[in-house]
Amino acid sequence: MVEFSRLNTSPSAAIRAKLDYPVIDTDVHTNDFTPALEDYIANYGGAKLVDELRRSENSRLNSKSDGKDWYQQTPEERQYYRTIRSPWWARVTRNTLDLATYTLPELFYERQAEQGSDYSVLFPNNALAAAGAKPEHRQALQRAINHYHADLYRKYSDRLTVVAGITLTTPQEGIEELEFAVNTLGLKVINIPGGVKRPIKAIAEKYPPEQFPEIAKYASYIDFYGLDSEYDYDPFWAKVVELGVPVTTHYGSQGWTGRASISNYMNNHIGHFADGSQAFAKALLFGGVTKRFPQLRVAMLEGGADWGAHVYIHLVDRFSKRNRKALQNYNPALTNADELFELFEHYGREITQGYALSKAELTQTVLGSSFTRFSRDPVGDELNDFAAAGIETIEDIRDRWVNSFFFGSESDDRTIAAAFNDKANPLGVKINAIYSSDVGHWDVPDLTSPLAESWELVEEGVISEADFKAYVFSNPYKLYTEANPNFFKGTVIEAQLGTAAEAEDKSLVPV
Repeated sequence: MVEFSRLNTSPSAAIRAKLDYPVIDTDVHTNDFTPALEDYIANYGGAKLVDELRRSENSRLNSKSDGKDWYQQTPEERQYYRTIRSPWWARVTRNTLDLATYTLPELFYERQAEQGSDYSVLFPNNALAAAGAKPEHRQALQRAINHYHADLYRKYSDRLTVVAGITLTTPQEGIEELEFAVNTLGLKVINIPGGVKRPIKAIAEKYPPEQFPEIAKYASYIDFYGLDSEYDYDPFWAKVVELGVPVTTHYGSQGWTGRASISNYMNNHIGHFADGSQAFAKALLFGGVTKRFPQLRVAMLEGGADWGAHVYIHLVDRFSKRNRKALQNYNPALTNADELFELFEHYGREITQGYALSKAELTQTVLGSSFTRFSRDPVGDELNDFAAAGIETIEDIRDRWVNSFFFGSESDDRTIAAAFNDKANPLGVKINAIYSSDVGHWDVPDLTSPLAESWELVEEGVISEADFKAYVFSNPYKLYTEANPNFFKGTVIEAQLGTAAEAEDKSLVPV
């Protein structure tokens, strides 16, 4: 047998050997072996599902009306259609061992030690391929994909777990797939799209999508489930909590305003996961989802953790100025017309000369229509943006943002320092940054490097050793076990923690 192991030369394995706690990698990307996946799907639901898988993938790549993707178009066609530059050379290829590793479950399982990881959560490249399928095929295709992945990785469950893709076009669709994935397939982490694109009704009624597909393509908005949705997603979140499932998403924003360059992929890529996940997370917060479901645990991956810190800070800052009581500072009805008139009498004769205004007219003029149109009394809580979230104190913000959300940071992400900066973060908290190596994608050319790269942040003083432990172990462990206390039952994590606890107990026994 050929020996492929690089264990002795792996810098990450050397770091792991120094640690007295396990390493949990929350974000590993694997590739499906297409012939095997398609054969499985064909046996599962017939050739029509395979055709739908291929169609869904092609429609995602060839999103413009001429049926060509960016690489097939001329520069003139890209300008004409405003085709955004899509990812290119996005996977590891030169490192042939790693290329095979991400496609072969047994090889990846054997190389966990080289990666410096004890346990990894896997995201196959087709996990959510059904999201773009036609409505009549979407559920069957998603179920077939999840079943394939469950069967493929089941024998490696002591060190690896694969996510279940859950499409969320409607709450009921999500509930049905969630119950099947958990109760039938035994999967225990779900991956969802962070939003669903829907037609704007006022335009769709005037220009029916089936008659005007080009208009429908652009006349849309994104439903982030928690705020302003056409659907009530609470039954879905309730089922997630009932079944004890942590939620993950890789939601990006390439193609949004400011991320729609037709020539530069990096322009569209930098920060796009943070922006997409921020929109999703804020919708859950302001829509009151994290208030109604405090046990819900959600991980937003690939966007880093610094945005989680700065949104938390901005939430606190804005709440201090825009809470229910503080809003009265901006209530036009509370303007003192007598005092305003006296001030203008004393200081404003030069600019008011020739204008005979009563106190009421002066007040109206100074405030202007842009202010006075908001002078009516609020109806219920409609002018209190924090009402649905149930936020009355900054501690509420902490409980519904910091406790509920986890932020996937890649190994070389120096901005992670913001997450652990308890001097800057209100109430002295640290944001839940979780180790998300992203191996399998272009930013990790060698799987033996990420953990060592993260340890360099300790050596350079970016984070402390305690922060490192929280990053690669404590926070990931908290994410999964706060959702499901039995998440690691039967895994090497349970075995290692049990062994460590036994050793500690023995050390306390007098000899």
